[in-house]
Amino acid sequence: MRQKYKEKHRPQFHFSPEEKWMNDPNGMVFFNDEYHLFYQYHPFGTTWGPMHWGHAVSKDLIYWEQLPIALYPDDHGAIFSGSAVVDWNNTSGFFPEGPGLVAIYTSADNYPESDRPRQRQSLAYSKDNGRTWVKYEGNPVLSDLNITDYRDPKVFWHNETNKWVMVLATGQSVTLYISANLKDWEFASEFGNKAGSHDGVWECPDLFQLPVDGNENNQKWVMFVSIGDNPQFKEGSRTQYFVGQFDGTTFVNDNPDEMVLWLDFGRDNYAGVSWSDMPAEEFTLAG
Repeated sequence: MRQKYKEKHRPQFHFSPEEKWMNDPNGMVFFNDEYHLFYQYHPFGTTWGPMHWGHAVSKDLIYWEQLPIALYPDDHGAIFSGSAVVDWNNTSGFFPEGPGLVAIYTSADNYPESDRPRQRQSLAYSKDNGRTWVKYEGNPVLSDLNITDYRDPKVFWHNETNKWVMVLATGQSVTLYISANLKDWEFASEFGNKAGSHDGVWECPDLFQLPVDGNENNQKWVMFVSIGDNPQFKEGSRTQYFVGQFDGTTFVNDNPDEMVLWLDFGRDNYAGVSWSDMPAEEFTLAG
């Protein structure tokens, strides 16, 4: 595998599949001493197509082993972007014998007898370190007839409220949902209709906590929001961020709505999301 990756035109410091099309990183999670990277993947062409979840694992974030495709399109549609978490306490009921991985992703198709896109949130779970996956029989677990752009769920466990939180891209805003079991979701709040840049559709959100200047007693919440490509702007697809407070249901921006904070000023810095379930020592080393 490593020799195969020493091709003249292949990136050496970025993961790439052996062949065909890849796109957004999905479901980045650390579990049982492995880093799992899932990604938008079209195994039958070199252009965007019916999306699958490709899969690779690493022990060190440098050398990667490409594994078989994790998630294939099904009766609910193609497998758009999403996230993965470790269900340590079997809140989902999928893991009576010990913790396992749950993928939360967007099922994408069209409404029946219509050209209108339909995007709904679904689950899959793995009991064998991500090698095989079972789609939840109750899929989809979340939908909204009134919102067309309704995708890219980023899910994390919020310790203070003992709830799962989902941050979902919903057109020109993000909507937050909460759940006790990953299956039943309740609306919590909405953010962003008047905040930040709206140069393109909002996509691939994330929400995580970071210490300020390395001080663990002074924490801020950071929200990432990618925006889709707009030919009117030379920067292409971009990622903006917001800094503020989060109480388990509502994100409050510390800055004025009109302030736009860009993660990067180069072209097409897009769809980046944080790792789930990283061990504490990894954060220490990164600091």
